[in-house]
Amino acid sequence: MFQHIILASQSPRRKQLLEWAEQPFEIILAPTDENYPEEMRIEDVPVYIARNKATAVKAKHSYITQPILAADTVVVLNNKIIGKPADADDAMQILKSLSGNTHKVVTGVVIMYKENEICFSDTTHVTFYELTDEQIKFYVDKYKPYDKAGAYAIQEWIGVTGIKSIDGDFYNVMGLPVSRVLQQLQTLY
Repeated sequence: MFQHIILASQSPRRKQLLEWAEQPFEIILAPTDENYPEEMRIEDVPVYIARNKATAVKAKHSYITQPILAADTVVVLNNKIIGKPADADDAMQILKSLSGNTHKVVTGVVIMYKENEICFSDTTHVTFYELTDEQIKFYVDKYKPYDKAGAYAIQEWIGVTGIKSIDGDFYNVMGLPVSRVLQQLQTLY
């Protein structure tokens, strides 16, 4: 069994993945700025944001003795980060741009424990079938994916019906390459 950890994330999907892995954890959050330097390489952005999340929790809760796990996920299409949609119209435009194309999902992970810091990113390539306007509207109206990078969740209807292929870790697309995280946690003890 794994040691109890702190999850510095409010993501319901990261919580669910750690529960499925039977990894004991508790959620502790601290306000975090999710901005990043404009010149930063796209692949470094989610690690940078994850480090900020972990550092904020560590600074605010200095009594913590368990490993702190933080993560951030970005969706990248044509070398551009696609953020969370502002509203339904934005979500539909994002999904139209992903339709029939391959994009990258990059999750940055930072684990802080005592004086150690482990950081890495994991990339998964996701290809959508061509989606009709009706499919996109149905998904956005029913699932309201406004809190999701790229305006979709792979484990929801659109992932089940609209994804042609994935190359990489499925759970990375959900928000955490959980098996790799567990392997890294084992190296701390």
